[in-house]
Amino acid sequence: MGELTVIGASFGRTGTASVRFALEQLGFGPCHHIRHLFASDRHARDWLRVAEGEPADWHRLLFGFAATIAWPASCYWRELAEANPSAKVLLVHRDPSDWYASVARTLYRRRPKRPVAERDRVFERLIWNGVFDGRFTDPRHAMDVYRDHYREVRATIPSDRLIEVDAAKGWPPLCEELGVPVPDETFPHANATGEYPNRPRTTGAVRT
Repeated sequence: MGELTVIGASFGRTGTASVRFALEQLGFGPCHHIRHLFASDRHARDWLRVAEGEPADWHRLLFGFAATIAWPASCYWRELAEANPSAKVLLVHRDPSDWYASVARTLYRRRPKRPVAERDRVFERLIWNGVFDGRFTDPRHAMDVYRDHYREVRATIPSDRLIEVDAAKGWPPLCEELGVPVPDETFPHANATGEYPNRPRTTGAVRT
């Protein structure tokens, strides 16, 4: 598989799990997602090397994928947009306060105290100590980071490449932006916050 067709630039817990399944249903798949770090130790190690500053061969790292969504790939939306000049760049909307509450109750609450596995070290370095500067527990700071990120993507990506959708609005906006027909099937709704309390930390089906 060649270049990516869709590059997700959104933070996790914005509805990206639902949009991932929607993209794949529309033919823009496979779609890279954090779950792939849990499914393959080798893939997690490759991402860890990138997170630690080694040069990335994006076409090798994401070989076999037609799209990306959310973390960790969205940490490198600029690089991926440059490496895949024909790809659309996707932002998924969510109210910042709702987003923060969701991340705090799910991903951050399930964060290992001692990140030993490569996949956990990727998240620790890129997200908690990278994106949020080790200050995710400060809601104001985290939400400012969230808003600034969305503003930066909008200011950088030309309007003809940028897709902005709200997962709660279902198929029509996404299909219109991608120029594809609306499917007869129900829009996928995956990974509600309430699914997390009893989920094992080591699950291979982590979704953001």
